[in-house]
Amino acid sequence: MSERTLDLICLGRLAVDLYAQQVGARLEDAHGFARYLGGSSGNAAFGTARLGLRSAMLTRVGDDHMGRFLTETLAAEGCDVSQVHVDPQRLTALVILGLKDRETFPLLFYRENCADMAVDESDIDEAFIASARALAITGTHLSTAGTLAASRKALALAGRHGLKRVLDIDYRPVLWGLTGRGDGENRFVASRDVSAHLQSVLDQFELIVGTEEEFHIAGGSTDLMTALRTVRAITPAILVVKRGPLGCSVIEGELPADIDAAPTYRGTRVEVLNVLGAGDAFISGWLYGWLRGESIERCCAFANACGALVVSRHGCAPAMPSRAELDYFLAHAEQLQRPDLDQELQHLHRVSVARRHWDDLHIFAFDHRRQFFELARECGADVQRLPRLKQLLVEAVATTERNQQLQGRVGLLCDGNYGQEALNHATGRGWWIGRPVELPGSAPLEFEHGRSIGSYLQQWPLEHVVKCLVAFDPDADPILRIEQETQLLSLYDAVRASGHELLLEVIPPPGPQRAAQVLRSMQRIYNLGIRPEWWKLMPPEAEDWSAIDALIADRDPWCRGVLLLGLNAPFATLAAGFTAAAGAESCRGFAVGRSIFVEPAQAWLRNEIDDAELVNQAAQRFDELAQLWQGARRRPATAQEAVDYAA
Repeated sequence: MSERTLDLICLGRLAVDLYAQQVGARLEDAHGFARYLGGSSGNAAFGTARLGLRSAMLTRVGDDHMGRFLTETLAAEGCDVSQVHVDPQRLTALVILGLKDRETFPLLFYRENCADMAVDESDIDEAFIASARALAITGTHLSTAGTLAASRKALALAGRHGLKRVLDIDYRPVLWGLTGRGDGENRFVASRDVSAHLQSVLDQFELIVGTEEEFHIAGGSTDLMTALRTVRAITPAILVVKRGPLGCSVIEGELPADIDAAPTYRGTRVEVLNVLGAGDAFISGWLYGWLRGESIERCCAFANACGALVVSRHGCAPAMPSRAELDYFLAHAEQLQRPDLDQELQHLHRVSVARRHWDDLHIFAFDHRRQFFELARECGADVQRLPRLKQLLVEAVATTERNQQLQGRVGLLCDGNYGQEALNHATGRGWWIGRPVELPGSAPLEFEHGRSIGSYLQQWPLEHVVKCLVAFDPDADPILRIEQETQLLSLYDAVRASGHELLLEVIPPPGPQRAAQVLRSMQRIYNLGIRPEWWKLMPPEAEDWSAIDALIADRDPWCRGVLLLGLNAPFATLAAGFTAAAGAESCRGFAVGRSIFVEPAQAWLRNEIDDAELVNQAAQRFDELAQLWQGARRRPATAQEAVDYAA
C-alpha cells in the first residue's frame, strides 16, 4: 500500500457554497454573499489536501462556470480531480448559508437533479480506486438508487484492493426527503427507513464518524448507547463520536457501559462564529493523522483543532487550516479561545496555504498614471488614447511570453484609470498581475480612491496584487511618519480582509545612504506588524543583498520575495542590477516599465508608428530585458561572485 499514488479518495457531495456576509442577519435580509467550495466530501478532499495528504475527489459537476470553479479550486489545493466527471445534462449543486447567531445557521440546498447526485456505477473506475489507500463516502450518497449503486461498487472495489473504508454519516434529513425544502438547517429527523438503509452498508467500513445525532439515525434510536450497540452488532469498525465542545469519543472494540467511559479527547473551547463545515474539518484532521499512522490521541488532537479553527471562521473549505496553522494552534491552544483575533494565526492562514508559485518573474510595469498623462501632453496627443495604448502593451506582454517561452513567469503592473480594459484583457491568462492604489506623488501616502480602501478592493479580481508605492523615510518628522504608517496599516488590514496579496514599493529619500535607508524602512514596516507578500526595491548593490535576505528570512519566511524596479534606467544599468541580484535568496525577478515603453509610446502617440509596430517595438525591448535577466541568473551564484563579475 505504500506504493499507491493516492492517500484518500472522497466520493460524494461537491457544491458551491454562497455564504451570507452579514453575520447576525436573517437569511431573508442578507444582501451580500461570498462564494466558496462546499459539499461534505469536497470539503474533506480540500481539507486533507491542504494538510498534505494526496487526496482525490470522485463525483460529478455540471458543464458550467461553477463546476469549473470547483475543479480549479481543488486542483489549486493539490487535490486530484481526474475523476471529477463533467455532466452535460445537469447543473453544479448550490447551497446558500447564513450566520444568524451561535445557534442558528439557515441553510438552503439547491440540489434538484444536480450533478453530484447523478454519480453512477459507470463513474467508478477500478484502477483509480486501487491507486489509493483509503476511500471516504458520506451518507448522502447512500440516499438514492443511483448513488447507492455507485457507492456499493466503490466499496466492493476498495475491499478487494485492501483500502481503508470510511463513512461520514453526514445526516441531512432534507436530502433524504424528510423535511420541507426550506428546512435544510434541521439536523435530525428519526426515520426507520433511513436507519435500515444505513445499517445495510455499515459492515463495509473500517471507520465510522458522526455526531451523537448521526449515530442516533445510524443505530435507529435516540438513546446514544442503544444506537451504538446496534451499530457495533453490525460492524467492528472504529467508531468516532463527535461531541461538540466536549471533543470526541473513540470506540475501537467493545462498547463501554456509558459514552463517558469511552476514551474521550477534549479539544480547545473557542468562540463560535460558524458551526457549518466544522464536521468536515474534524474528519479532515482525523484522516490526516490516521492515514499517517498517528496514535488515536494524536488523530483526535488534529481533528479537534481543525474543527475549532473552522468554527471561528467564515466559510467551510477556505477556513480549513494548513499544517503550519495546526502546529501553531496546538502549541498555543490554551491562549487561543479567540483564534480569529490571533495575528500570527491569521498570517499563517494567509500565507501557508497552497499558492501559485512564482520564482522567476519578468514583469512589464505600465501602471504609471501621471507619467502617461505627461507623455501624451508632450506628444500633443489626446489623453483619451491612453487606454488603447495600455491595451496594446498587454499584447506586447503576450508576444514576449511567446517569444521567450515565459509561460508561468510573466506579468504586468497596470492601473485601473487608463488601464481598466487592459487589466480585463490580462486577467485570467495565468499572469502575475499587480495594480496600484496610491495617489501618485502623495506624501504622506494617500489612496487614489479615498480612505475606504477595503471597499475598493472588493471590486478587484483576487488574482490582482495590490501594489503601493510609498516614499518612506525612517527619519522623517514623526507626525508625517505616523500619518504614513497609519495609512500603510489601514491598507494591510484591507488586504488581509479582502484576500489580496500586497506589494510595497519602497522609495527612499535621495542621498548616499540609500541602501541603509531601504533596509531601515523595511525594518520599520515589519515592526509595525506589516508583512507584505512582495517588496519592490531599487536594485541593491551585491554586498547589500545579504542584509535584505537575512531581514526577510527573520521577519517573514513566507514572504514571496523582492522585485527590482527600473526608474527609466538604461538597460546597461539594469543589467548591472540584475547581475548583483544573481546570488540573492529573496530576489524573484524584475518589474520594469519606462525603460521599455517610453520610446515606442512616444512614437505611437505622435502617429509615427501604428498599433502593430508599437507592439513589436515594446515586445522587442521586453525581450531584450528578459534575456539580460536570464543571462544574469545563469552567471554568478553568490553575492561575492556578482561583485567580481561586475568588476
